[in-house]
Amino acid sequence: MAQPRTRTRERAPAEVAERLRGVLARHIERLGLKHSRQREVVADVFFAAEGHVAVEVLVQEVRRVEPRVSVATVYRTMKLLAECGLAMPRQFGGAQTRYERSAGRPHHDHLICTACGEIVEFESERIAELQRRVARRHGFEVDRRRVELYGRCAACRRTPKKETAA
Repeated sequence: MAQPRTRTRERAPAEVAERLRGVLARHIERLGLKHSRQREVVADVFFAAEGHVAVEVLVQEVRRVEPRVSVATVYRTMKLLAECGLAMPRQFGGAQTRYERSAGRPHHDHLICTACGEIVEFESERIAELQRRVARRHGFEVDRRRVELYGRCAACRRTPKKETAA
């Protein structure tokens, strides 16, 4: 699958980013870890990012702000952000994990183009209600839900599929 292009909504507003930094700081404290400028930079860059960010891309963006941040620091910080519910790791049909901000955003689902990798976020109250009804009917309590629809976007459908050599 090609590198994903993401159509998404907003960046985290400054007041939301400040609240998210506080959640991360408390999580780091609970774990007995030290606060560091490098972790703060990683978190700030991630909170300012749009869409579904690969760690490799995040490393490049972080190093524009703080050139000495290691790849390991970015990975560890993203793990911390995921542990405290601020980032959601996603794998959209490929091996590469991408992260999206999960706090301060409404629930949404994804359309993933298997040809070009475009990721489109969408919200549907009808789908959410149907899922709630199905869960109730089966006596099921839902902790989280995720809908990912894979196919070809309009642009890729207009382009003929390439034949592969056998």
